[in-house]
Amino acid sequence: MKAEIRTLEQPLEWVPSWVGKIKPHLEWIAAAISGLFIFIGWLLAGSGHDTASAASVASYVAAYIIGGFAKAREGILDTIEHKKLNVELLMILAAIGSAMTGYWMEGAVLIFIFALSGALETYTMNKSRREISALMELQPEEALRVRGDEEEKVPVRLLRVGDIVLIKPGERIPADGKIVMGHTYVDESALTGESFPVSKSLQAEVFAGTVNLRGTIRVEVTKPASETMFQKIIDLVQKAESEQSPSQQFIERFEGHYVIGVLIGASLMLFIPQFALGWSWSESFYRAMVFLVIASPCAIVASVMPAVLSAISVGAKRGILFKGGVHLETLGKVRAIAFDKTGTLTKGKPEVVDIIVRDDLSEEQLLQYAASIEQYSNHPLARAIVQYAENKGLGKLAPEHMEDIDGFGVQGWIDGKLWKLGKMDFVGRWEAEQFLDKYAHANHAQPFDMKGKTAVYVRDEQGIAGLITLQDTLREEAVIALKELKRAGIRTVMLTGDDRASAEAIAEQCGISDVVANCLPDKKADELARLKQRYGTVAMVGDGINDAPALASASIGIAMGGGTDAALQTADVVLMNNDLPRITEAIRLSRRMNRIVKQNIAFSLAVIALLMISNFMQSLNLPMGVLGHEGSTLLVILNGLRLLR
Repeated sequence: MKAEIRTLEQPLEWVPSWVGKIKPHLEWIAAAISGLFIFIGWLLAGSGHDTASAASVASYVAAYIIGGFAKAREGILDTIEHKKLNVELLMILAAIGSAMTGYWMEGAVLIFIFALSGALETYTMNKSRREISALMELQPEEALRVRGDEEEKVPVRLLRVGDIVLIKPGERIPADGKIVMGHTYVDESALTGESFPVSKSLQAEVFAGTVNLRGTIRVEVTKPASETMFQKIIDLVQKAESEQSPSQQFIERFEGHYVIGVLIGASLMLFIPQFALGWSWSESFYRAMVFLVIASPCAIVASVMPAVLSAISVGAKRGILFKGGVHLETLGKVRAIAFDKTGTLTKGKPEVVDIIVRDDLSEEQLLQYAASIEQYSNHPLARAIVQYAENKGLGKLAPEHMEDIDGFGVQGWIDGKLWKLGKMDFVGRWEAEQFLDKYAHANHAQPFDMKGKTAVYVRDEQGIAGLITLQDTLREEAVIALKELKRAGIRTVMLTGDDRASAEAIAEQCGISDVVANCLPDKKADELARLKQRYGTVAMVGDGINDAPALASASIGIAMGGGTDAALQTADVVLMNNDLPRITEAIRLSRRMNRIVKQNIAFSLAVIALLMISNFMQSLNLPMGVLGHEGSTLLVILNGLRLLR
């Protein structure tokens, strides 16, 4: 099922198809026709005949109605519904006032430029939203379902959990699932922003909307169409676009009070200059109408929304999901970021780091025996050793008997000989220490460092045969990400439940200076409160599952969840591809947006002030006031759209 934007109106069957095609362009058409009638009126007014003069007024009236009907209707309905005045009413009053004083053409030009500005504003809003619409089009409507020996094309919405679908090279994956046959590479850029294809083999997860690039695969559906990662991303982005940032909320509150102030100011200008400055009634009325136009806060109102929508759209394309404008705006103010260690800075699983063997054995022999004993264990260390041996291409032997000694290690017999793998006390502490002195400390060119590592000793019937150390290894991109954050002036802190030795080993590798070890999930929230007192706005980066309390208590919660449901539900910002450098990119995007919003507001206020002074000095006519006011509105909209580049 294609992701849908829900609408209140459904097309009627009897309406011709061409009506639907021109509907998005109605504002442009109305503005163009309005401009045409203004041009006709100007030509007729120039002929000098009374009939021509009446005809020109009729043309201007037509321009008023065609260009201003939609905005007038919008302004009146909004006033009635929300019980507050708005910008549209100011434009209507200014245009009517111009006509009453005989300035038909100026009023018509005001309506025309206002209509043109509205059309451009709608276009710019739709432009940013089209990024999401384009994403929605990526999900296929049909899937090739396999039942027994038969294949049938069915709508995606009819797929059920457990169905098997066949996906050929070049086709989009229709549903979330896991591969049950075949191997391929998948383009996941639509979801994660990752430009490189991802290798996928048996039992690997695949997501709806991504592209199967090479092999033919069969996928077992694990989620219905309404609950796919693809649909959740679209729902999140649409929700984010509808939620207002603090700046937007302030502008909305400001608009109603400001409009009242403009009406009071226009009333004062209508009467006071006649008595204080000796202006004529006609001049006072004209200046009051100009004041209505130039003091209108159109540009101020348009200063925020285009920039926010553009930033949300750009972030979604790059695998950065903001759950609302408030989080997007706050992220740029972050001064410190706390990182969880396991699964965030590290890969979240142990890997073999060192292998030290006795003189009579080779590294391959030790690995083969160790992996053969560990192959039936579910312990993470055992799985890491077995995986390392498989990556080396080593075959496994069949142990005659294997025992798992809980909390200490494992032992088994191969070819009638006993092998033990585990802690120092399990294999013999004195012998293990002697082995370290002889083989590890003495034979290594550099001092052997056990800091942050877990040691698995291997013993056979002759004594200690070798030592395998494992460590939760640092993500390759973590060092780059943390350097970028420091260059951006952001303090970094590690919060982890691990012991201090393991935490400091990882911190030393990635360049984090502040480490809080032995910090359980319920204590991380307390540490974040302390960081807030010191730095103000603080972000927390976690995996979105066991870090939920910390993510919720931070100013901004950033989930490194790889698109998991827990990450989508918990955090304020989700990095779909677990790509740590995206954090700096998200912060820069937020800072750029905040900077553009400030530029827009400052520019809008400066233009309004300049136009007001010019009007009071009687050096500004209505057409130039309209041009200056609406021109500034267009400029702030276009400035906001720079983020889409």
